[in-house]
Amino acid sequence: MVQDLIHILHNEHCACVIQNEEVKKFHNRGIMDLYGLYDSEPDFLKGAEVADHVIGKAAAALLIEGGAKQVYADLISLSALVLLREAGIPTEYEQVVSYIQNHKLTDWCPMESECYNEKSVEDMLPLIKQFVESQRPKSKEA
Repeated sequence: MVQDLIHILHNEHCACVIQNEEVKKFHNRGIMDLYGLYDSEPDFLKGAEVADHVIGKAAAALLIEGGAKQVYADLISLSALVLLREAGIPTEYEQVVSYIQNHKLTDWCPMESECYNEKSVEDMLPLIKQFVESQRPKSKEA
């Protein structure tokens, strides 16, 4: 099952592939797609298998809160791996790093930095929501 998702992840150049009753493919970097799924279809993550290119602590928190059953990452931060293992979610990976870098590889990923010292998923969720909302385009009022 997860092997099939890894195949799709790499061969179809996806950022994330999630399978529950169906397979959903995502192509955007960062946590925006995962948060969107968690927010709009929370039941889809319950019992889902996930293959992702990059999983930092914020993504791990969303996967735990969503109820993912099994996770694979090409690249995972140590704090994300610890969080997933503490939650009892089997996690496979290709490479573990001390932290996830930003897209320009010049500093920490903003969400990795924001969540790094947080101990509980419950404490991370408001931080993630605030970040996602700050990244959404502002609507113009007429």
